[in-house]
Amino acid sequence: MTEAGAAAGDEPRWLHDLVDRLARSRAEAPVVGDAAGELTGTGLAAAVAEAEAALRRHGLRAGDRALLLAENSVAAAVLVFALSRLGAWPVILNPRLAPPEIEAVAAHCGARCRLYATLLSPAAAALAERDGATPLALATAGVFATPAVESAPEPEEHDPARAVAALIYTSGTTGRPKGVMLTHSNLLFIARVSGALRRLGPTDRVYGVLPISHVFGLASVFLGSLRYGARLDLVPRFEAEAAARALAEESITIFQGVPALYARLLELAAGRGGSLSGPALPGPALPAPALRYLSAGGAPLDLSLKRRVEALWGLPLHNGYGLTETAPTVSTTDIDRPAEDETVGPLLPGVEARIVDPASGATLGPDGVGELWIRGPNVMRGYYRDPEQTAAVLTPEGWLKSGDLARLDAAGNLYIVGRLKELIIRSGFNVYPAEVEAVLAEHPDVALCAVVGRRAGGNEEVVAFVQPLAGRTLHIEALRALAAERLAPYKRPARYVVSDALPTTPAGKLLKAQLREAAAALPDEG
Repeated sequence: MTEAGAAAGDEPRWLHDLVDRLARSRAEAPVVGDAAGELTGTGLAAAVAEAEAALRRHGLRAGDRALLLAENSVAAAVLVFALSRLGAWPVILNPRLAPPEIEAVAAHCGARCRLYATLLSPAAAALAERDGATPLALATAGVFATPAVESAPEPEEHDPARAVAALIYTSGTTGRPKGVMLTHSNLLFIARVSGALRRLGPTDRVYGVLPISHVFGLASVFLGSLRYGARLDLVPRFEAEAAARALAEESITIFQGVPALYARLLELAAGRGGSLSGPALPGPALPAPALRYLSAGGAPLDLSLKRRVEALWGLPLHNGYGLTETAPTVSTTDIDRPAEDETVGPLLPGVEARIVDPASGATLGPDGVGELWIRGPNVMRGYYRDPEQTAAVLTPEGWLKSGDLARLDAAGNLYIVGRLKELIIRSGFNVYPAEVEAVLAEHPDVALCAVVGRRAGGNEEVVAFVQPLAGRTLHIEALRALAAERLAPYKRPARYVVSDALPTTPAGKLLKAQLREAAAALPDEG
């Protein structure tokens, strides 16, 4: 990247400008930490400069794609900023993905090399060993890399509204991976606006458990916290006991999560008689004495869950809506006017929306239900190496077709009604039925399969309906083993229903509406 960083007082234009700002404004204050240690503003700047030099020596160039296999950690943060300084594209993946999923992304993006942050991630360490990665000579511990391979760099962009800051993969409805090109301007817009709406500042301490491989964790939590000089505690994976202890003892002021995380904390509290304090958790009587802001996103939020969380902490649980393609936030509830219902709040300042009749293309008025279209500085540049899919969702006027059914009330509050797509959102992560179906269909005894979502306990679970080949017997444990080998844990079906004949139209098209009804009627387990 040849442009100089933002001058003092200027709005950051590139991700790494945040590092320069912190080196000035929070020079001796801890700004980011994990279980292994913490860095001040000047310490972060030094670590990023060292990593940038090491990556250059390793052969990375502007426009290269670098696979970053990392769970939340200081090392992962350093690598994201070092790649930004280089002008390279971090392709951030959770190392707990199944190996075939990782390989599909690596092949699609044409990665120049793979980077691993191993210190707090046994999964990343195992992959680094499997792939023959060697350590980079850095003060930041646990960074490994594979040798650089032949790969054509993308043209270097000098406009932050065009330069890709992160390539985040989401599986397409066909099961093929789609790389969402998010620019520096996309991500910094969300960092600035969402952080301002949370009123983040240097006195805040943020519990950063949402993965930076997911755009919610990357833009809103990671970049948003550092944009405003808050102290960010990076946590590689969610554990209810550890989160409860941090909230009670470590002066956490901001907690952002997906609904499933809150459900697990409520379960823990129930086991302690309704409180997150107790004999196993000595400390203040309140479960989170410094906590001032709670929010949920990444999945539908049940009102019952929202109310139970609010009763436990005595704080509003804010709600929001977004997509990977919108970096991700589109709307969020107002900190000064907490919502009582299921709204995902008003649109972010600077973001536009239309509710469009899917049949006619007409824009609908207040409370009309149609497809949500979005336009603004948060909308992606497009899908990498996929102009056809990009053209299908981005209009020439810059509107992104979300595929979600929604309505806007007269006051400008957004409500998500359903999905045009068959997307399942499990614990905040997207699961596309076609991807799961493609894996299950590989079993030699499966004739037909269909995957749908089912609401369960404030979350969605994946339900697989399978039809065996005539004369064959399907063993569910064999299907579970296949899914465990080929799919990340959150994509694996929680339920399998074996049927001699799945419902189809005369032309043989599966009647998924009937299967969704059947899934909804299944009794709750345990």
